[in-house]
Amino acid sequence: MTPATILQLARWWHPWRMAAPLTLLVACAPPQNGDPAIGPLAQPPVVDARLGTCFARDTTPAVIETVTEQVMVQPASVRSDGTVEQPAAFRTVSRQRILRERREVEFETPCRGVMTPEFIASVQRALLARGYYRGAINGEIDARTSDAIKRFQTDQDDVPTGVLTLRSARTLGLIALPRDAL
Repeated sequence: MTPATILQLARWWHPWRMAAPLTLLVACAPPQNGDPAIGPLAQPPVVDARLGTCFARDTTPAVIETVTEQVMVQPASVRSDGTVEQPAAFRTVSRQRILRERREVEFETPCRGVMTPEFIASVQRALLARGYYRGAINGEIDARTSDAIKRFQTDQDDVPTGVLTLRSARTLGLIALPRDAL
């Protein structure tokens, strides 16, 4: 795969385009609300970097902290006998501080051929089994699935984008490693 092809794939897999085709994994839950059952994967797919890898880009937001404090403008005026003649004057000051800059990240993702409804249902079941997902196992990447992926990624120190990364899929046990990578 040439660098130009990888760049084209990365442009196509822009985060707002990935929201529809990507999202989730495994657990053993019965169908809910009359949804048809989507079975587990027969074999976990093997993604080998030598054969070609898919990438996605996302922008992580900046983390900003707002600090509000009372600042003394004028100290209290106190007489020699200890009585307060005039209380201290304060004003409220708020300031923001950037804890982490906004940044654009690029990461490996399972390719489109891997992201079948059965695979996504397996993602949903895996997240359900780990307590991250609450919803129907429908084989679709929806808001609940993306939110569950993002929470899982945050806890696993992965890039918290809400888009399934190859690392998250491997951590969930849904993508097998090539034999020579073991």
